[in-house]
Amino acid sequence: MHPFTLESGATLPEVTAAYNTYGALNAARDNVIFVCHALTANSDCADWWPGLVGPGDTLDPEKYFIVCVNMLGSCYGTTSPLSLNPETGRAYGLDFPLVTTRDNARFFALVADHLGIGKIRLLMGGSMGGQCAGEWACLQPERIELLCLLATNARHSAYGIAFNETQRMALRADATLGTDAPDAGKAGLEAARALAVLSYRHYRTYDATQTQPDLNDVDDFRASSYQRYQGFKLWKRFDPVCYYTLSRSMDTHNLGRHRGGEAVALATIQSPTLIISIDTDILFPTEEQSLLSRHIKNSRLEVMQSDYGHDGFLVETKTIGLLLADFLADQLQIDAGTKRAFTEGLSGRNFAIPGSEEV
Repeated sequence: MHPFTLESGATLPEVTAAYNTYGALNAARDNVIFVCHALTANSDCADWWPGLVGPGDTLDPEKYFIVCVNMLGSCYGTTSPLSLNPETGRAYGLDFPLVTTRDNARFFALVADHLGIGKIRLLMGGSMGGQCAGEWACLQPERIELLCLLATNARHSAYGIAFNETQRMALRADATLGTDAPDAGKAGLEAARALAVLSYRHYRTYDATQTQPDLNDVDDFRASSYQRYQGFKLWKRFDPVCYYTLSRSMDTHNLGRHRGGEAVALATIQSPTLIISIDTDILFPTEEQSLLSRHIKNSRLEVMQSDYGHDGFLVETKTIGLLLADFLADQLQIDAGTKRAFTEGLSGRNFAIPGSEEV
């Protein structure tokens, strides 16, 4: 791609986009589903959203042309701190410029243009992916026909920023971060990820899965081992400087910036919108999704029950699939000629929630 100027005024002289597509664009070019991934995911959404993306699932590549693009700053192929800076001939590293969620939305739109995609039938994302999707829906409201926002918000909260800054403190405490050492940033990344997992899960998650089998134990706790494992697992697949960069990107999220505030920005979204919240999410609590629903004119809020906290948007694919399938079917009826707002006539429907299904 050509040079890309960021919201900060800095310019990336050239950008590379890594992306995955599933299925085929139909003759009418009206079957595009664009998925925005979360913080440490990649563009292979069929891999990290099994049960939701795949043959026979709600997002079925036999019916839809599904696109997922790796965001700027990530270590899975798109331009990032690992990329060579043409001006120095070395990797950007910690000198990589600040990328906002708005920058990533603009980047996704450019990739869609490159792929020959016009209208997006459904744009969706969870967590940071939902932040980018919300930005895109504000930037190009006429392009996005339907929108689904999961466990996300209009502006990253002080609580969320504090969690991210605490992780960056852990990263910076590792003196090897950004150096050429073989394990550069390893200790810092492992500590940062262990901190992050506490915000992604819930008290009930740990109580159910990490409580010590023998309550007489005084050392070698299962929960301690679990935290170390989570840190090591991320170290095996993710770059510490990219993690540092993406956490800063998340902190920039504010749909209302230079738009007159969040309410004004959200009111510009034209798409019928399904908003999914998780009742145990402490990082993106339900009041944040409620704000989205209050100000997006044609929207519906569903609160999903889960013991997995924020990570429920990745885990509860059966429930998400049912909610999303109903949303898509409802919009097909509207397209066929039943003209009504998405918010009309929908109360009283029964949706499956985890634990309610017959075994």
